[in-house]
Formats: sequence, structure tokens, C-alpha cells
Amino acid sequence: MDGLLKTGTILTSESGNKYSIQKLLGAGGQGEVYDVESSGQHYALKWYFKRSATTDQKKILDKLVSAGSPDASFLWPEDLIYPAKGDSFGYIMALRPKNYKSIVDLMKRKVDPSFYVLCRAAFNFTKGYLKLHEMGHSYRDISFGNMFFNPDNGDVLICDNDNVSVNGKDDSGVLGTPGFMAPEIVLGKAKPSRNTDLHSLAVLLFYMFMVNHPLNGRLEANIKCMDILAMERLYGTDPVFIFDPDDTRNRPVPGIHDNAEIYWKIFPQEIRDLFTKVFTVGLKTPAKRVVERQWLEAIANLMNGIMICPHCGAEVFYDAAKEQNGEAHICWNCSHTVTVPAKLVIDKNRVVLSAGAKLKSHCIYNNFDMDTSVGTVVQNPKNPSLWGIRNEDKVNWTYEKVDGTQIPVAPGRTAGIAPGVKIHFGSCTGEFR
Repeated sequence: MDGLLKTGTILTSESGNKYSIQKLLGAGGQGEVYDVESSGQHYALKWYFKRSATTDQKKILDKLVSAGSPDASFLWPEDLIYPAKGDSFGYIMALRPKNYKSIVDLMKRKVDPSFYVLCRAAFNFTKGYLKLHEMGHSYRDISFGNMFFNPDNGDVLICDNDNVSVNGKDDSGVLGTPGFMAPEIVLGKAKPSRNTDLHSLAVLLFYMFMVNHPLNGRLEANIKCMDILAMERLYGTDPVFIFDPDDTRNRPVPGIHDNAEIYWKIFPQEIRDLFTKVFTVGLKTPAKRVVERQWLEAIANLMNGIMICPHCGAEVFYDAAKEQNGEAHICWNCSHTVTVPAKLVIDKNRVVLSAGAKLKSHCIYNNFDMDTSVGTVVQNPKNPSLWGIRNEDKVNWTYEKVDGTQIPVAPGRTAGIAPGVKIHFGSCTGEFR
């Protein structure tokens, strides 16, 4: 496969690094991507087609390199190559490892991650966009083609960051990808912004969890020709959520949208409520869309609430609404009842205390760190019927019994799990229920 640049060509970057073209990896609408080598390390080079190598694009790249990456999950422009002679230019970024798969692979079931890994990937994508937005930028084109994840652990990589721009500033010609663009962009009433990113992010999350587009139901199935006018109506002038509680015109069609029907029932009410909000009131009122922190809190609870069915080994989500309504948790795979273990409730955060469950830093510090463990559910070696949480943090906890007695729990010590007992973590308090 021939490209614009020949193998062996040496290019010098703005920082003085020399990069040798190794091979063409692929091409897109704006340019080609190459494997390049510099000082024994391999990188990716995006080289623009002449029509895309504009002055505005160059200005965007200069600003992105100067600003620096918001998060390790972004394959961010690191170095720039502007030849003294020539009609094009490019930028250097990290090379995506081969074990990372696209969301398209997920949709086609070429990869089948566990629910925990899927939730962790969704959490990490959302956390990445939160950090990008906190820098004052908008992504503009959240869609399948730009997202990659490790199906073994949920680590993510976000690529095609060269169109990222200052929120609300129209310095890029990219409006988004059909099906992911917010209604106001489809109708030409707005330009990409953080608010429109929030819509696109919700579409991505719905696809990841429900394996279906949130607006593709009966109305979409009845369209004979999916032309521009049809897409404008479906995603712009008359968008209807497939599970809208007040408008049933666009319900999933059996045999076409079966994934949506299946997975919608598997996920807890907390997640369904967020999707319902963003795809009902959020379609018409961008300011009322679900923000990243709301998604992160809910997805953290998803991960902390996974139970393993003792009958078939399937992952089952804890649903607080079911418990409040006195409903049993039924395994989606084998239809057996799953008994809910004790829980530790810390404000909005919940942890189902299954054997080996981890208490993550986020649960105590609300820092959206779901990687660092500060506690582990363990058995009492002298009495296996007794369970506790071992303090793996760097500070003491205070254990408060039902009668009010308080006992310090130093790092390495264990707090026994018992109904009504509390643990004071300093800035917050958790209670066993």
C-alpha cells in the first residue's frame, strides 16, 4: 500500500527530533498515519492531505502541543513536523498498541469483555472527556472511530485529537459524526461545544451498554431510505428516545433492536434514569444534559455493585431501586435469585461487599480514582464466618459500633462487617447495611 511518504524518508520535527518513515498504517478523511521511528522508539505520524493542511489546522496543532495532554488516555499531538518546503505537514503522537480494540469491534462482538471491564472502559472514556472539558476544550467528534480500549482491563485510548478546540470557538470545520451529533448541530443551530460533546458521550455510552443507538427504534425501522432528510428528522427535528416513558412511538422492534431490550433490563435503575434524562429533556435543552461527574458517580457504583451469580458465574448488577421496592435480584443468565451481600454506603457511593471486593479511593475521597484500592474484603482466618475490610489506606480509620464505642483501625488492621456499624474515614462516614 503506497502513501504520500516513502519508507525510509527522514523528517525533522520542530523540536529537532528526526523521524524515519517505517510503514503506512492507514488513511482517513484528513490524511495518512505512519509508523515512524526515532532514537529506537516507535511513534505514529499523522500526515495531512494537501486539502486538509490548512493554516487553521496548523494553528490548532500549535495550541494543542503547547497546552499538553489532559490525560494519559489521549493520543495527543506531541511534536510537529512543518517542512520548509512542501504542501503538507504532520504531527507525532504515541503509537496505539495492537491489543487495543475499537468500539466497532465491541459492536460486532469481535471482543467480549466482562461487564466490569466494559464499565471500566466507559468510566475511563468519561473521565478523559471530563479532564479535556476542564481544560476549556471540546472534542467535537466523539464517535466509534476515535475510541479504543483494552478488552482485558478497560484501559482506553482516545485518538484523532487534532480537531480539539477551545470550547465555543469555531476554528475547526469538524461538526461531528452522523448519529452522534447533538440535535442542535444536526439542525444547524449550534456549533460543537462541551454541551454537544455531552450528547455524543451519552450516545457512545448507550451503544457500549445497550449495543444499540438510543434513537433507533420503530421510527428508524420504518425508514425506507436513510437519506439526509431522514437522518435530519430522526436525529434533529423529531428525535425520540427508544425508552421514552411518555412517547412510545419509537420503541425497539423485536428482531431488529433485541439488544436494547435485553440490556436495558440488565442495568440498574440509576443508569436507566440518566439515559432517560439525557435523551428526553436533554434532547431539547442542552443545559440539562447529564454531565461527566454524574456519569462517573453512576458508573463507579456499577463497578462497585457487581455480584457473581453462585449458580452460573454471571455478573449481576446490584440495583438499589430493586432493594428499596423489595424486589429480588434475578440473574439475567440463569434466572436464579442472587442474594445481595452486605453493603458499605458512603454518601452517594455504594460498595457491595462480596469476597475479595475492593474499596477504591473514589469511594472515600470522591476523586474518581477507581484504580487505587484503599481496602479489601477479607475473611477472619480464625473464624471464616466473619468478614471485614482490611485498611490498605495510609491513614487510620475509626470504627464505630452500634452502641457508639469507637475503635481506631490502623493501616493493615481489619474493620469487622456488621449491620449498623460505621467507619469514619476522616472526611466522610460509611455505614454497613
